[in-house]
Amino acid sequence: MLSKYFKIAIVSVVVVLSLFSCVSNKKVIYMQELEDSTGPLKESSVKYPYQPEEYLLQVNDIIEVNIKTTDPDLNRLLSSTFNDQNGNQMAGGGQSAGDVFFMNGYSLDEQGQIELPLIGEVKLDGMTIDEAKVVVENEVKKYVKEGEYFVRVRLGGVRFSALGEFNSSGKFTILQNRVTIFEAIAFAGDLSRLAKRNEVLLVRQYPDGTQIHKIDLLDRDLLTTEFYWLKPNDLIYAEPMKVREIGAGSSLVETLTLLTTSITAITLILTLVNN
Repeated sequence: MLSKYFKIAIVSVVVVLSLFSCVSNKKVIYMQELEDSTGPLKESSVKYPYQPEEYLLQVNDIIEVNIKTTDPDLNRLLSSTFNDQNGNQMAGGGQSAGDVFFMNGYSLDEQGQIELPLIGEVKLDGMTIDEAKVVVENEVKKYVKEGEYFVRVRLGGVRFSALGEFNSSGKFTILQNRVTIFEAIAFAGDLSRLAKRNEVLLVRQYPDGTQIHKIDLLDRDLLTTEFYWLKPNDLIYAEPMKVREIGAGSSLVETLTLLTTSITAITLILTLVNN
């Protein structure tokens, strides 16, 4: 009797685990040449042209504004503590340097304005970084002559959030002007093996609202889209595969371990029942 039940149990466990366990390489390898790809020819020598969108400043963005003139006294009035004291802290990058931008940079308020020392409020939302620089330069011209000043305007890093199946989820700041989505994923410790890489959600902020985009990290044609480049305040959410819901192993070793444990447990139960 035990032999019959034991065989049925073993077969059932093996069938279930075979159907739902183990994550194949095709589900975790980034930038594959997918069969239904509509992008460039599938050759290693093909170049994927950049398609970055010009970023427009939005409310709550943090920027660095560095103003220098030939007048030392005017410099002390125009320069913030951010420019004079914290430049060295930014060199190392990372989250702490991003905090320096937050504490001492210039944040666009609800009206899309920043408030500069001596100059006052300057409206910058909806502008590119280059356009914002021109606006600030025009304000500086009111105090100094042409050629006697230097103005630099740049983003206070790219802030983004990583949620779901990441090895190190959280909120991060990368001190670069441009960041790819793969750089952001690497910064967050990469996706776990159980992440659904072909259906990653990218939540992006726009001046008129928020939009959710579903992207496929397995398709190398992603390199030709606007979503290859991260934007400030993006949120990346990675859903788990069904394997996590079922509770099966994500690798062969985990599956064999689970299979052995299940068989041992079933054998013990059937032995106790028959005794």
